[in-house]
Amino acid sequence: MAQITFDASSVAPEAPRELLPPDRYPVQIVQSEMRATKAGDGQMLWIEMDIIDGPYRGRKIWDQLNLVNRSEIAQEIAQRRLSAICHAVGQVQVTDSQQLHFKPMLCTLKVEPAGIDRRTGQHKDTHNKITGYQPMAGTTITPRPPAQMAPARPTTPAPAPAPVQPPRPAAAAPATPPWRRQG
Repeated sequence: MAQITFDASSVAPEAPRELLPPDRYPVQIVQSEMRATKAGDGQMLWIEMDIIDGPYRGRKIWDQLNLVNRSEIAQEIAQRRLSAICHAVGQVQVTDSQQLHFKPMLCTLKVEPAGIDRRTGQHKDTHNKITGYQPMAGTTITPRPPAQMAPARPTTPAPAPAPVQPPRPAAAAPATPPWRRQG
């Protein structure tokens, strides 16, 4: 038991959070850390993201990447997902997960249907599931060649990279956000 003094009449109660509809959402990673897996025999990169625009701005999304796991398949899936995040935020060589923080990207969510948990046999709730990451419109990266490869020497001068356009003010922005526009 904990002794507390609290007046609930002065604070609005928290409303239950509904599932996010399947869509692509603009997000940024705000926290990350390595955590032990549930079995205790591996490690996962735990990621917390904020939706940064649209009607769900401020909502949280989480992902877990099993980077150290007995299952090679689980590790491969996690490495591919981490690669997608790195490419989406323009950081292809990462030594600390904080290099991925506060860089916008798109996160694709779907709704995972309710079903029976195979391990426990218990009914599990419907939940959101991340199915991928993509760069925001206008975000480009130039991957570095692997260390063992010498960079190719161009025979003609390379064109200057296109400058990244600063975001337009909200009043001048088109009605459809860039991540919802068709190709």
